[in-house]
Amino acid sequence: MVTAAVPDRAELVKRAEGLRELLSEHAVECESERRIAASVVSAMTDSGLLRLMTPRRYGGYESDMRTLLEVATELGRGCCSAAWIAGVVNAGNFAASLFPPAGGNEVWGEAPDARCALVLGLPAQDVEQVDGGVVVSGQWAYVSGCLHAQWISVLIAVPTAEGQREINFALMRAEEVSIEDTWYFAGMRGTGSNTVVAERLFVPRHRLVPYVPILNGETDGVVNPDLPYRNSLTGLFAIGLIGSLIGGADAALAYVRDKGPTRPVAGSAYRDQTQSPTFQLDIADATSKIDTARLIAARIADTVDEYARAGINMDLTVRARNRLESAQVGRLCREAVDTLLTAHGSSAFNEANPLQRLWRDINVGSRHAGFGMGIPEQVYGRALVGQDPRDISFIV
Repeated sequence: MVTAAVPDRAELVKRAEGLRELLSEHAVECESERRIAASVVSAMTDSGLLRLMTPRRYGGYESDMRTLLEVATELGRGCCSAAWIAGVVNAGNFAASLFPPAGGNEVWGEAPDARCALVLGLPAQDVEQVDGGVVVSGQWAYVSGCLHAQWISVLIAVPTAEGQREINFALMRAEEVSIEDTWYFAGMRGTGSNTVVAERLFVPRHRLVPYVPILNGETDGVVNPDLPYRNSLTGLFAIGLIGSLIGGADAALAYVRDKGPTRPVAGSAYRDQTQSPTFQLDIADATSKIDTARLIAARIADTVDEYARAGINMDLTVRARNRLESAQVGRLCREAVDTLLTAHGSSAFNEANPLQRLWRDINVGSRHAGFGMGIPEQVYGRALVGQDPRDISFIV
């Protein structure tokens, strides 16, 4: 085991900022190839930005949520897809750290930069108890990071002696599963969020862990007694994703403001866009929405950190509020970018213009299953009236 020097938040955010130009340069290639360029993955790895949630005893940083948010935001200013993958991989590494110590040794013992993808899709039901573990067959869609991970965590339904089924995380070697090329989407194309398939795959007992304690943040002595930090998984999982969206919206705002002084206002006598009151109002509206999204995201991250530092599990109402507010961040970023493209003009939709890619990325990313379809509002409303939001969704 190793104990690496742990950079502080300012240093990690500075490293992310230093990669922005590289990510931006590869953003078009990332989209056309539907995966992040190898040089980008290497740069994020070499900068330690995929070790944020890796345990310190394996060379990781055990960073707080505010650091994860700010790093993902900086990366998102260069490429939304790359930032999204960084968020997912860090969440996946956090989940992997909660397995029994033998699991952590297997993942990071000889590879401190090992990357773990994570998906919270419906659990596979084709699971058989065998000596030493389980045999699993199933498929899981939308596995962001699967193209760049050495390990993949999925949900499975393990049969119990009582005839029930207990949802577990199963940690699988990426080389032991297949990936179906299914990610053909209008936006976030570079995430390569394909479908992972397992066929009669043996998963040893030390790579299984109950899902509910992780969901609840009950990690002390319940999952991995050696783990020195704790958080609710759902609070953590959304933070990297919304950081990507905020960063993308910031990039769109910077582009529109930068171009405003040199762009005419078609059909008007204004010298340039900055002279138009409509443009000024649009910029103000978009900026306010992005600032509000940033403030809400910071509250989510700080809330998770405060509970983790206090060693207290978040109650269901706070967890439900975090999910709703994550959805609000996505909606605000989407609305801001819609306004910015209108302010910039129809050339924003030219394929050579980065705005159209940002618009598509944020429109797709903000509709992630954790954010959309009105479920976050239902979950929070149910908690507020004293009912169990888990009756609606297992992502709380």
